Amino acid sequence: MSRPAVRSLPPWLAHAFRAQRGPVPWSAVARGALAAGPLLLAGVLAGHVADGVLAATGAMLAGINDRPGGRRLSIRSLGTPALAGGLGLLVGTGAGEHLAAVPLTLVLALLGLVAGSLSAVGPLASASATQLLVTAAIGAGMPSPESGWQRALAFLAGAAWLLLLRLALPTPGSLVSDLRFEGERTAVAAVYDAIADLLDAVGGPDATARRAALTAALDRAQDALAGPRLRRYATLAPERRLHAQYVAALPLAEAATALAWTGEPLSARASAGPRRLAAAVRGNTGTGPLPAPARTAPALRALDDALLHAAEAFDRADAGAHRLLVRPWGARRALWAAFGTGGREYALRVALSFGAAAGIAQALHHTGWYGRHQHWYWLPVTAVFLVKPDLGPLASRVLCRAAGTVLGALLFAGFAAVLPRPFGLIALVAVCGALLPVSTRHFAALTAVVTVLVLALIMIGGEPQASVSRIAETLLACALVLIVGHLPMPGKRGAGVRARLAAAGTAAHAYLAHVMAESGDRAERWALRREAYRTLAEAHTAMAVAAAELPALARHTRDTGAVATALERLVDTTTACAVHLDDTGRLTPRHTDRLQEALRELESGGRDWRVLPAA
Repeated sequence: MSRPAVRSLPPWLAHAFRAQRGPVPWSAVARGALAAGPLLLAGVLAGHVADGVLAATGAMLAGINDRPGGRRLSIRSLGTPALAGGLGLLVGTGAGEHLAAVPLTLVLALLGLVAGSLSAVGPLASASATQLLVTAAIGAGMPSPESGWQRALAFLAGAAWLLLLRLALPTPGSLVSDLRFEGERTAVAAVYDAIADLLDAVGGPDATARRAALTAALDRAQDALAGPRLRRYATLAPERRLHAQYVAALPLAEAATALAWTGEPLSARASAGPRRLAAAVRGNTGTGPLPAPARTAPALRALDDALLHAAEAFDRADAGAHRLLVRPWGARRALWAAFGTGGREYALRVALSFGAAAGIAQALHHTGWYGRHQHWYWLPVTAVFLVKPDLGPLASRVLCRAAGTVLGALLFAGFAAVLPRPFGLIALVAVCGALLPVSTRHFAALTAVVTVLVLALIMIGGEPQASVSRIAETLLACALVLIVGHLPMPGKRGAGVRARLAAAGTAAHAYLAHVMAESGDRAERWALRREAYRTLAEAHTAMAVAAAELPALARHTRDTGAVATALERLVDTTTACAVHLDDTGRLTPRHTDRLQEALRELESGGRDWRVLPAA
């Protein structure tokens, strides 16, 4: 469908046709091809088909989380959800063996309540909670002679195999010899490119979008550099150098944001320096001479000073130790996110969806609706993925899941009719594993690939062809989650958006207070600025999802746009004030007027969304 046609559709329907764009991640494709298929083949050849199926399942779920980034970060992004999945398989198997239908349903609903609360903490917690619920449903709904420990170990072995491939295989086309920090290097280089793009866009209509892209690049680089480690400080020279290069980008980003705030176009010379710095990071080389911008305004002088500082950091053979720039997220804050209004609302919806799906699935199973099929996990597993807001608005998720399941089931029915068993189906699993990293760009495509892969695993495990029943169960899960998604809950609607806006407001006011106090601690200022922009970006994401819901849900967050815009103006103006205070020690009437205007906007619309400090 063409872009003009998509724009003419209602938001809840248009979202279903949108897909992420970008180059094909060939390294992830190669890992996917070498993960589930070979593991399944090894299990079949060794005579341990059930273990091979579980190992392939572990590799498949890990493959869904296999995203671009540093190798060290992949230990956390792949390993933590896998551990949660192993725990879920252990708990689900034990519960399925020892509990009758009603208490089992209650246990799974309680597990959904806990996992739903944890999902509100962040993306990693959400991915881990999802795997916990998925594997718990599989463990309870897929009877097997193997013990829970054996099944969990087989599952973890599959995820560990993919993680080993992620750590060992080089990225095709890499231009540097040291591959240990290849992902981190790419992320830091992208920050300098985003700074250059923003400088080129100053004074034009794309400046706001470029500033948002710079925030996203800084977030990715910060996450990549904050991967798991044993020490608080980086110990290896290449890592210390990369960390120093990231820190050197922070004053450049600050100066570029201040220049964008002024709205006065710049010459091409202003972006030439950051472009060279990006190339130096990618090639792991020196910078050479950097073209200096004009020094006719405070923000331009700040940009020039930041370039000089960056040149020094780049030219040092071994940068000194830096404290790691990790996001301040302690146990207290995590508990607030999990048990605040947003976490409570999401937890209730997950518990209702997952528990009701498990109960209905068991009732259909025990009444013989499944026929010869012994497994009833598909319905609750489908509900878990449908209830996740990470995958887009509810209506879009339902449409994509239904369409993807129908397409995948029909495709598998055709493949199953012509492919030899089991080796033809094993080859199909390998192909689907290779397609997983590309299919994650659209939920319907991901659903179709996963459906084909799972149906192949089921058939290899000894089940008969199950395409028709899987379609029926998916449509039933879609109807169930739609109903639960529109049920009234305690508190106000849009709790997730309110929580994100409240966090953004708190971070923005902390940043403003620090700048107005004229503290000389620039590291603290940069950390507060990063937190303000990051929480604001998270709020924008939550608002975009809420705006694309069905009208009955979207109306509850309709007024958030003005509040987020006022917060954005406040943070941008605070950044411009910080740069100006560094240069002159005082603010101009333009700065104070813009600050007061942003604060007045928040005063008029932000109190209802709790983005202002309590009186």
